[in-house]
Amino acid sequence: MQIRRYKHFASVVGLVLGLLCAVEAAKVNKHKPWIETTYHGIVTENDDKVLLDPPLIALDKDAPLRYAESFEVTFTKEGEICGFRIHGQNVPFEAVVLDKSTGEGVIRAKDKLDCELQKEHTFTIQAYDCGEGPDGANMKKSHKATVHIQVNDINEYSPVFKEKSYKATVIEGKKYDSILKVEAVDADCSFQFSQICSYEIVTPDVPFTVDKDGFIKNTEKLNYSKERMYKLTVTAYDCGKNRASEDVLVKINIKPTCKPGWQGFNKRIEYEPGTGSLALFPSMHLETCEEPITSIQANIELETNHIGKGCDRDTYSEKSLHKLCGASAGTVELLPAPSSSANWTVGLPTDNGHDSDQVFEFNGTQAIKVPEGVVSTSLKEPFTISVWMRHGPGAREKETILCNSDKTEMNRHHYSLYVHNCHLILLLRQDPAETENYKPAEFHWKLDQVCDKEWHHYVLNVEFPSVALFVDGATFEPFLVTEDYPLHSSKIDMQLTIGACWQGGNARMSQFFRGNLAGLMIRSGKLENKKVIDCLYTCKEGLDVQLPEEVASAVKVAFNPNQSSLTVEGDDIEAFDKVMQHISYLNSRQFPTPGIRHLRVSTTVKCFNEETCILIPEAAGYVMVLQPEEPKISLSGIDHFARGAAEFESPEGVTLFPELRIVSTITREVEAETEPEATEGAEGAEDDPTVQETVVSEEIMHNLDTCEVTALGDELDGEHETLEVDQAQVQQRGLEMTSSNLGLVLTGVNTMANYEQVLHLIRYKNWHTEALFDRKFKLFCSELNGRYISNDFKVEVSVIHTANPMDHANNAMVQPNFINPVHHASVDLSGHNLVNAHQASVVPSAATIVIVVCVSFLVFMIILGVFRIRSAHQRTMRDTEGGKENEMDWDDSALTITVNPMETYEDQHSSEEEEEEEEESEEGEEEDDITSAESESSEDEEAGEPEDQQGASRQQQLEWDDSTLTY
Repeated sequence: MQIRRYKHFASVVGLVLGLLCAVEAAKVNKHKPWIETTYHGIVTENDDKVLLDPPLIALDKDAPLRYAESFEVTFTKEGEICGFRIHGQNVPFEAVVLDKSTGEGVIRAKDKLDCELQKEHTFTIQAYDCGEGPDGANMKKSHKATVHIQVNDINEYSPVFKEKSYKATVIEGKKYDSILKVEAVDADCSFQFSQICSYEIVTPDVPFTVDKDGFIKNTEKLNYSKERMYKLTVTAYDCGKNRASEDVLVKINIKPTCKPGWQGFNKRIEYEPGTGSLALFPSMHLETCEEPITSIQANIELETNHIGKGCDRDTYSEKSLHKLCGASAGTVELLPAPSSSANWTVGLPTDNGHDSDQVFEFNGTQAIKVPEGVVSTSLKEPFTISVWMRHGPGAREKETILCNSDKTEMNRHHYSLYVHNCHLILLLRQDPAETENYKPAEFHWKLDQVCDKEWHHYVLNVEFPSVALFVDGATFEPFLVTEDYPLHSSKIDMQLTIGACWQGGNARMSQFFRGNLAGLMIRSGKLENKKVIDCLYTCKEGLDVQLPEEVASAVKVAFNPNQSSLTVEGDDIEAFDKVMQHISYLNSRQFPTPGIRHLRVSTTVKCFNEETCILIPEAAGYVMVLQPEEPKISLSGIDHFARGAAEFESPEGVTLFPELRIVSTITREVEAETEPEATEGAEGAEDDPTVQETVVSEEIMHNLDTCEVTALGDELDGEHETLEVDQAQVQQRGLEMTSSNLGLVLTGVNTMANYEQVLHLIRYKNWHTEALFDRKFKLFCSELNGRYISNDFKVEVSVIHTANPMDHANNAMVQPNFINPVHHASVDLSGHNLVNAHQASVVPSAATIVIVVCVSFLVFMIILGVFRIRSAHQRTMRDTEGGKENEMDWDDSALTITVNPMETYEDQHSSEEEEEEEEESEEGEEEDDITSAESESSEDEEAGEPEDQQGASRQQQLEWDDSTLTY
C-alpha cells in the first residue's frame, strides 16, 4: 500500500519536473514553424480577400503544450508566429498574421485584380516565428509552401461582333441550312461570361432565323420578284445575359434563279429619225450559269417584212430608183404611179398602207393593157425584165405577170412572164427564121420565194439563148429549159398586158394573176449589171456593227445581203458581250417609215463535249421608229400678171414662173420656257387648255421627184397653144419631161434648186390670142412618189389687147414695168388706196398718164386749199375734227374729170364689150381717152373663181377712197 502511494507520488513529481523542464526548455527556440505544403485560393475581381484551402495556419513546437489545462502556461515569443513571407516577382498579394499565438493568417490582394489580364497566380509562402537568440537572429522559418490563387471573373463586358456588317447572296426558290454565320466575342475571362449563349434577330417579320451558334437560314423559299434584298439586325447575349453593345446589320441579296439567257435586254428601243446609228444592246450580257463554254453563236434578225416591199426603201418611182442606182437610159416603167401622162394604171387597186410605196393589187379579175408606144412591139436583145412580186400559194392554173400576145385573130404569146405551181417561168418565142429548128422557149425556176407571201425582187437578164435570174440579188439557174419552134410570121399587131394575158382570138383576158406587183420594168438593148441589181434591192435600214479593236480577232461577224440579220461567233464570253453591245440599227432615209421593226436574238451555246449543254431562250423585242418631222413644201411667186398679145405670139412666149420659189420647212413643237415668277402657277398652267407649246419652223433641204403644170379650165389646144421648156436645160439638170394636152410633167429625183431653175424656163405660147383674155395654170410638186405634196400654186396670165400695131409695140415696151412681185406693198396716193400689187392688173401707158395727171392735180389743189385756209385763219390745232374737215373742203368749181381711172373691177367687167366697141370706133382719138377697163379685161374670170384667194380683193381694186373728202 505504501509502495503504491510512493509510486503515485513519484509520478506526480516527475510530471511537475517534466513541466518545469519543458518550460525551461521553451525559452530556447529549437523548432521551425510548420505550414502545409500547398494552398489553393480563390479571389473575385472586385474583392481583395482570398479564400484558401486549407486555411493558412502555422504551428511551432516551441510553443507550450496546449492540452495542459490544469497548469498555467506562459507563452514565450519563441513559440509565436510573427509573420508570413511571400516569394515571387510582382506578386499582387500579401500574407497577414491574424493571431501570433495560434499562427492563423490570411492572404489578400494588394490592388484590384483583373481576371482578363491574369486569371491565375502562383507563388510561394513561408512562416517565421518570433524566437530570438543572443544575436537577435534566432528566428526560425518554415519550409516554402506553394500557393495557387484563381481570380474569379465578374460579367463586366458585353458581346461585340467581329464584323461591322455581314453580306450574303442567295438564289430564290431554295431553302438553305445555313446562309451565313454571324459571330460575336466577349472580353470576360471566365468561361461563363466569355461565352455567347444566344443570338437573336431583332428585325421583325423576316423569313429568317438564327441559332445559338450564329448561323442564319431562311424559314421559307425566297422570291426575287417580291424582295430583292433583306436587311436584318442581329444581336448577341453572353451566358451572363449581357446583350451586345451594338447590334450588327446583315444584308441578304436575293438572286433570281440562274436561268441561262441574255440579261439587260430592253424590249422596246426607240429610234429618232435622222440620228444615225443606235446601239440596240448597250448593256446586254450572256448569263451561262457558270457552265464551261467552248463556243457561242448568236443570230440577230431584224424583221421588216411588213414595211413597204420587205423593208424601208426610198419610195421614189421605179424609174427614178433605176437612175439613182446608176442604170443606163432606156428603162421603161410599166406600172407607174397614175398621172396625166401615164394613166393606164388608174383603175388598179393600190396598197395605200406603206407611205406611198406604189404597190398594185391583182385579185384574179383585174388586168391592164399597156398603151401602144410605151414599149416597142419586139424587144431588142439583150433585154432585162425586173419586178417586185408578192405571191402566195396559187392555184394550179397559170398566173400571168406580163404578157405580149396577138392583139386580134390568134392567141399566140410572143413573150410572157408567169407563175405556175410555185414556178417562175419566162416564155420567149423567137421570131420567124429561115431554119425552123427547135430553140429554147421556156425557162423554168422552182423557187420557194414565189409562194411564201413575202416581197421579193426578180431580175431576168435575157441574152438568148441564156437567161440569168436574180432573186433578192442572188443568182438562180433554171432547172428546166423547154424548146419550141419559132413563131410563124404574121402582120397581126401585138398587145402588151399586165396581170393577165390577152387572147386576141377570143377578145378577152385569161390566166389572171393573184398577188401584188410593183416596179415592173423593161430595159431593151442592154443587160442590168449586178451592182445596179444589188442597189435596187438594198434596204435603207438594217443592222450595223463596229467591232472594237481588242475583240475583232476573237469574234467573227457575218451579214446577210440586205443586212437585216447577222451572225456572231466566238468562244470568249466577255468579247462576245462587247460585240453584242456594239450592234446598232441604222436607217439612212431622211424620212423613214415610222412603226415597229421586230428584233430577235437566237443563241446556241456548246460545251467541252461539243454538244449543246444549256439552252439560251430567244430574246425578242422591237425597234420603234418614231414619226419623222414631215416637211411642208411651199410654192410661191407671182400669181397674176398681164402681157401683151404680141408676147404670147412671139417665138419665146411668156414665162409662167419667173420668180417661183420652192421652200420646204418642218415644224417642231418646243416647250415654252417658264419664267421664275411663274413657277408658282405652273401647276395650274398645265391644266389650262389655252397654254400651248411654242411652234418653231425651220427650213430644210431635200429632193423632189415630180413637178406638174396643168392648165385649168379647157385643155391645151395643140393647134394654137403650148407649154414649152428647153429640153437641153432639162436634161442638163438630170430631169425628164413629158407633155400632153393637160400640161407638162417634170420627173426625176433632184434638188429643189434644179427644179426651180427648170420651172423658171417654162413658157406659154399662144398664136391665136384674139379671143383669149386670160389663162390659168396650176403647179404642184411632190417628194417620194407623192408622199409629201406641195400646195397648189395657181398663176393667172392676162392678155393685153391693143387697138393697133403701134399700141402693141408700146405695150411690149412698157410691159416689164407692170410685173409686180408678191411682196411689194400697196401704194397710198393721198387718200386713194391701191390694193396689193400682186392683185393689181397691168394698166396701159395712156391710162397711167391720165392717173398721174389727175392725182398730181388733186395734190396741187389740196396744197393750195390748205395754204389759203391757214393764211385766212392764222390758227393751228384748235379746231375740232369736224372743223378740220371743213378746212379740207374741196374747191372743185374749176375741176372737171372726164375719165375716172379708179372705177371698180365690177364696172369694168360689165362695160367691157361696150368699151371695146368704142375703141374700134375711136381709133383716131388720143390715147388719153383709153379707159383702164380695156387693159383689165383679163380679170373678168378671176372674180368668179372661189378657189382664188385674191378674187375678193381684186373687186375693190383701184376704188376711190373718199372718206376724207367733202363734196
